[in-house]
Amino acid sequence: MLLEQGQISIRNAEEKDALKCLIWWNDGRVMEHAGFPDGLHTTLEQVLLDFKKDRDHFQRLILCFDHQPIGEMCFYLKEKKAEIGIKICEAEFQNKGIGPIALKLLIHYLFENKQVQKIELSTMLENKRAQHVYEKLGFQKVRVQKNCFKDQRNQLRSAVIYELDDPNRLK
Repeated sequence: MLLEQGQISIRNAEEKDALKCLIWWNDGRVMEHAGFPDGLHTTLEQVLLDFKKDRDHFQRLILCFDHQPIGEMCFYLKEKKAEIGIKICEAEFQNKGIGPIALKLLIHYLFENKQVQKIELSTMLENKRAQHVYEKLGFQKVRVQKNCFKDQRNQLRSAVIYELDDPNRLK
């Protein structure tokens, strides 16, 4: 899979991306909004195993700018629904408008090529930047899950769940 718009591209994660993902996943600044403020403390072997997950239902993607990896995306298919995620891991590419473009590319792909009827994503309650982006794109906030999990520092965290069930609502 390869999706492109201008300098932004999204491609399947490959073995060559494992070291870059290892660095990102072990960085607490990158992983904080996923509930891992100290990073994942993972190994290269574990990252490579993650890359081999069931590719019929789960796909890890690499987000690139000018062909250089700057983050990751993923989607998980279950019946006619897709759960998606995005992380722009390289700080100098955050707040540049790349996230909304990448999300639109993936969303169109999922509705058109995977025949999903609904796309769901979530973010931490305190991640106001992500919430603003999702709402601006046309996602509807469907619920807040208060204190739904403890992060690795044993702090209760809450999540906001968003859905998009009509690609024509995408802005």
